[in-house]
Amino acid sequence: MAEKQKIASGFARLFGAQPALPRAHVVSVETDITKGLHAFTIVGLPDKSVEEAKDRIASAIKNSGFESPKRSNKKIVISLAPATLKKEGGAFDLPMALSFMLASEQVKFNPAGKLFAGELALDGEVRGILGALSIAISVRDKGLKELFLPEENLEEASLVSGITLFGVSSLKELMEHLNGKKAIAPYIKKERSRVGEQEIEGPIFDDIREQNSAKRGLEIAVAGRHNIALYGPPGTGKTMLARAATALLPELSLEEVIEVTMIHSLAGTSEGRAIVRAPFRSPHHTSSYASLIGGGSSSPRPGEVTLAHRGVLFLDEFPEFHRDVVQALREPLEDKVVSISRAKGSAIFPANFMLIAALNPCPCGFWGTARCECMPHIVEKYRRKISGPVADRIDMWVSVGDIAPEAMAMRKRKPTGETEAVRERILKARAKQNERFADTKGVSTNADMKARQLDTLAKLTQKAEETLIGAARSLKLSPRGYHRTIKLARTVADLSGSDTIEPAHMLEALQYRAREL
Repeated sequence: MAEKQKIASGFARLFGAQPALPRAHVVSVETDITKGLHAFTIVGLPDKSVEEAKDRIASAIKNSGFESPKRSNKKIVISLAPATLKKEGGAFDLPMALSFMLASEQVKFNPAGKLFAGELALDGEVRGILGALSIAISVRDKGLKELFLPEENLEEASLVSGITLFGVSSLKELMEHLNGKKAIAPYIKKERSRVGEQEIEGPIFDDIREQNSAKRGLEIAVAGRHNIALYGPPGTGKTMLARAATALLPELSLEEVIEVTMIHSLAGTSEGRAIVRAPFRSPHHTSSYASLIGGGSSSPRPGEVTLAHRGVLFLDEFPEFHRDVVQALREPLEDKVVSISRAKGSAIFPANFMLIAALNPCPCGFWGTARCECMPHIVEKYRRKISGPVADRIDMWVSVGDIAPEAMAMRKRKPTGETEAVRERILKARAKQNERFADTKGVSTNADMKARQLDTLAKLTQKAEETLIGAARSLKLSPRGYHRTIKLARTVADLSGSDTIEPAHMLEALQYRAREL
């Protein structure tokens, strides 16, 4: 145990951080110890979890062999600046404890260029926190050099280069490092595993019999990251097809890995690891508005549309979601962001996802056959749950029909290599898009293109344009639908290796715009 020291009057300042999107806010943690009646207060707009840190800090310091602030006969004030920023979570435990130890002269070190983050257990152990990656980004951007984090957060924080990471397991260990008694070795970054080296979970295209038109539709959708709706009778494989799309998704770039991991780190779904695969989120149709779109009673929190950023949001039984939830998808589907405003704060979260919706043609699912018993007004009410503006933002409507019993025979269940062949075509199409959009900020796939960019980035031949104009009249396409059809045709052309959009590409794209449901 360290030798106990008498608490001296003094002042100390070091840095902590408030995790946030797109990066954390660096916070100045200041401690002032003066003579007077005993008091221990935390100021600077702390929430309940930060206020309660007083007891965690006192016990952790005592159980680490140092003099606790609760046993002092002096006035102790810890200030978290700026005072206008709300402080929440356990990440301030460690910097507040160190700031007190430095001010009371129980430890001596130079805090310049260092930032500390971690939650303290009562015995002095350091627990993991949420949002470690956003803190690491802020450390780099602010020009700080060293970041001290809980050991379980090191992997995700190591995605950020240019800073030195130190893993901390206990307050006592950190004090020995800062006092120069026993140094903590800097964390060595691990090699990032690639998608191809990871086992694919769930179904793949090889597991699905027939449904060639639906597979082709998903291939196009994944290649250009277009929104797609799969509709048909129950049991025909809509959900299985949607889940099989995960095996087709290309590997995330390093920039996307950082972006996605930071979101999931803040939400507590990353488990302290870097997320190298595109996320696949599948919320239940009873999910609330706040859980899907984001929000909450206190500070705004990201919802499923943000957790699906750079990946897939799968909404099974799409019409069964609450109408307000479906309507709220308009903004993220169009603008790729979602704006959350609450009385206690507002936030803008990224929401650039690919939507896969699955639905039945009517409540019973057998519309158009003798098995359907739904009354016409019931069917109409069911379909009206998906409004025109939402349907117009879905690029592809693909029918998933019944499968003949002969196609399900066990003798036909042979490995086909279909998934690898489709994935290879998708990767080639994405490579063409990466080359095309290399100098275009904010655009990485065909679905991201803005209307003003189509003239230069999605060139149509004269016949293809004439085909589109004629179909737009007959299908009564909106301007949004017109532009989305061009983007879809551009993806079809990429899959075929063509530099220009030909009439055949346009015709294939148009067949997916026709909503027969």
